[in-house]
Amino acid sequence: MSSSLISKYNVAGPRYTSYPTVPYWDDKKFSLRSWKETIKKGFKESNTSEGISIYIHLPFCESLCTFCGCSKRITKNHSVEIPYLRSVIKEWEMYCDLLEERPIIKELHLGGGTPTFFSIESLNLLLDGIFRVATKAENTELSFEGHPNNTTKEHLSLFSELGFQRVSYGVQDYNEKVQKSIHRIQSFENVKKVTQDAREIGFTSVGHDIIFGLPFQTKEHIIYTIERTKELMPDRIAFYSYAHVPWIKGNGQRGFKDEDLPTAEEKREQYEIGKKMLLEAGYFEIGMDHFALSTDSLYQAVENNTLHRNFMGYTTSKTRVMIGLGVSAISDSWYGFAQNVKGVEEYQNLIENNISPVYRGHILTKEDLIIRKHILNLMCNFKTTWLTQNDFFEELPQALHALEEMANDGLVELNSNYIKLTERGKPFVRNVCMAFDRRLQKNKPETQLFSMTV
Repeated sequence: MSSSLISKYNVAGPRYTSYPTVPYWDDKKFSLRSWKETIKKGFKESNTSEGISIYIHLPFCESLCTFCGCSKRITKNHSVEIPYLRSVIKEWEMYCDLLEERPIIKELHLGGGTPTFFSIESLNLLLDGIFRVATKAENTELSFEGHPNNTTKEHLSLFSELGFQRVSYGVQDYNEKVQKSIHRIQSFENVKKVTQDAREIGFTSVGHDIIFGLPFQTKEHIIYTIERTKELMPDRIAFYSYAHVPWIKGNGQRGFKDEDLPTAEEKREQYEIGKKMLLEAGYFEIGMDHFALSTDSLYQAVENNTLHRNFMGYTTSKTRVMIGLGVSAISDSWYGFAQNVKGVEEYQNLIENNISPVYRGHILTKEDLIIRKHILNLMCNFKTTWLTQNDFFEELPQALHALEEMANDGLVELNSNYIKLTERGKPFVRNVCMAFDRRLQKNKPETQLFSMTV
C-alpha cells in the first residue's frame, strides 16, 4: 500500500462499535425514564425471536497493562470479588424486574479487566445468579476473556460445565522488549498451555488477540509473533491496531515515549505482512481486524450473513438488546444506549440503594437508526445498499460525494444504489463509515477524540 494513501487517510476516527459513537451521544435528550422505555420496547419486540445478549464487566486486574484503555481497577486484594459480583447480580435482577418477562440469553460475554482474576467459586456465584432468572437460548454462545498467566484448568472446567465454548486470550506480542514496554509479560509456553488446556476440556473456539503498532514493535516482531501463533492455530484471531489515546488513559501509557511508537507507514506494513501470513495459513478475513478458520462460528456467521457488531465487537448473531452489567458497561436497547458509572464504589453504593447505575446515554433518532444500519453493513460486510425509502437519509448525497475521492483512489465502488469496498479499500473501512457519520461531520471536534485509523 502506497505511503501517499496512508498519509492521506490516516486521520482520527471511531472504531464504530456503535452509531452514534459515545462522544456524540445527546445526553441532554436522554433520561433514565426514556432509557427504560426503549429497553422495554426492544426487549418486547425481540426476546422471543432473537433472545438478548449480556456483557458483564469484571474490572479487576493484578497489574496494569499500559496499552489497555478499558475501565479497570488494579489490586491484589481478592476480597473485592464477592461484594462486586453481588452488585452485578442485583443490577441484573433490577433489569429482570423492569422487563417483566424471563429473558432468553442468546449471548453472554465476560470481559474486563481480567475475568480470570476471579476465583472459580466467585465466578460460579455470578453465573448462577445470572442464569437463575433467565433461560438459555438454543445454541447460546457463552464466552470469556482469559489471561494466559492466570487462567487455570479449574477456570476452564467450570466454564465448560456451564456451557461456555469460546475463550479469547490476550497475546499482544511475543517479543520481550515490547512486552516490557506495555507491562504485559507472558511466555509462549503459557499461551500454549492455556490454549491446549481449553481444547482438551472441550472449547470449540480459542481466540488470540495480537496487536500491531505497539512501542518498539517492528515488522520482524510481527512475523515472529504470527509464526509462533501458527504453531497453535487458534480458531480466531483479533489482529488490531494499538489505539494510542493517552488523553483517555493518562499516565497508563507512559511506559514509553511517543517516538518509541512505529510510524503510520510502519504500522500499515506490520498489518499487511501479518494479514498476508494469516491468509496464507488458512485464515479468512472477517470484518475489520478479525480472522477466523473456516471451522469457527465467526466465519460461519459471515457465510450465513448473520455477522453483527456491537459494544462486544463482532458477534455471530444479532440481538436487538444487549444489556451491560457492571462498572462502565454500556447497554443497547436498539433504540437507545446507556452507560453505567465508572467508579466501583459509586456503582456498588447505587445498586445497594436500589438506584440504577446508568449515568448517561443516547436515544436514537430515525436518522440515527438508518445511518447505523449502513455503518453496520459496512463494518460487517464491507458494503451497503439503499433500495427503499427506509434506506435513505437526508444527507446521503453529501456522504456519497465525500466518498468520490476514495472511489478515484480505487478504495470503494460507488453505484446509484450501493457502495462496496474493494480489497485495496478494506483497511480504510473506518474512513468510509466516517463519511456516513453525520454527527461527526456536523460537529468535527477541536481536540482529538479517537485513535488514528491507520
